[in-house]
Amino acid sequence: MMTGAIDIKKEAAPVPERAVGPWLEGWRSFKKSKVSLVGAGIVIFFVLLAIIGPFIAPQGINEQDLTKRLLAPSADHWFGTDDFGRDIFSRIIHGARISLWVGFFSVILSVIMGSLLGIIAGYYGKWIDTIISRIFDIMLAFPSMLLAIAVVSVLGPSLQNALIAIAIINVPNFGRLIRSKVLSVKEEEYIVAAKAIGMRDSRILFSHILPNSITPIIVQGTLAIATAIIEAAALGFLGLGAQAPAPEWGKMLADARKFLLNAPWTMIFPGIAIMLTVLGFNLMGDGLRDALDPKMKN
Repeated sequence: MMTGAIDIKKEAAPVPERAVGPWLEGWRSFKKSKVSLVGAGIVIFFVLLAIIGPFIAPQGINEQDLTKRLLAPSADHWFGTDDFGRDIFSRIIHGARISLWVGFFSVILSVIMGSLLGIIAGYYGKWIDTIISRIFDIMLAFPSMLLAIAVVSVLGPSLQNALIAIAIINVPNFGRLIRSKVLSVKEEEYIVAAKAIGMRDSRILFSHILPNSITPIIVQGTLAIATAIIEAAALGFLGLGAQAPAPEWGKMLADARKFLLNAPWTMIFPGIAIMLTVLGFNLMGDGLRDALDPKMKN
C-alpha cells in the first residue's frame, strides 16, 4: 500500500547578523550627520593645505616689495598684500601649518600629561587623588588665557613656549575627564578579577582601564584642538607667541590692526582662516561626541 509522498518543507535557519564593532558603528553614525561631515571636510582641507600648501604658494612668506604694499585683493594677489608688500594668501597658507602644528601637539602633550595624572588619581585614590585633584582645582581657578600668559612670561615669548603653555593649561581638563572615567571603570568585574589573579597595576591601567577610556579622550581632544588654535592666535596677537616674521595667523592680525580702516583685508582673511579652522574642529568634535557617546544615541 502506497502512501502519498509528504513534502516536508524545512524553514531556512535565519542568518545571524554580523556583529558590528563600536568603531564601525560610530563611523556609520558619524556619516549620518551632514554637519559633522562638513566639519570633517573643513579640517581635511586645512590639513592638506598645511601639508602641500607651502609648495604651491605663489610667493615666499617673506618676499617683500614695498612698491606693492597694501594692495587690495586682485588676480595677482588673491588676498591682497600687507604693509611690507608680502602676499597675504601665501602667508595664510604657510600659517595653516603653524596653527595646526600648535593645535595638534599641544593637545597631544595635554592628553599624555592629563591622562597619566588622571589615571593615577582615579585608580589609587586616597591622598594621591587628593593632591592631584587639588592641583587641578588650583589651575582651573585661573582664567586659561591668564595662566597661559603667565607661563609664557616665565619661559619667554616664542612659538614653542606658547605650545607648552597651551598644553599646560589644558592638562586639568583631560585629567579630570580621565579620573572620572577611571573611577567608574575600576569597579567593573573584569578589573576586580584582574586584581584577584595578581595582575600588576601597570598592566591593568594600560591594558584595561586606558583602552576603555579612549572614547572621551578622542572627543575632548578634537574640541581642544579648536581651543588651542584660538589660544595660540591670542598669544600671537599679544606678542607672546610666534615672533615676526613668522606667518602665524594671530600675529598677522596684530600686525594688521593699524590698517583696519584703509586696508581691512589684512585682518579679514587671517580672521576668516582662524574662524573656519576652529569651526571645522568644533563641528567634527560635536559629531564624534554624538557618534561615540552611548548616552547620545537613541
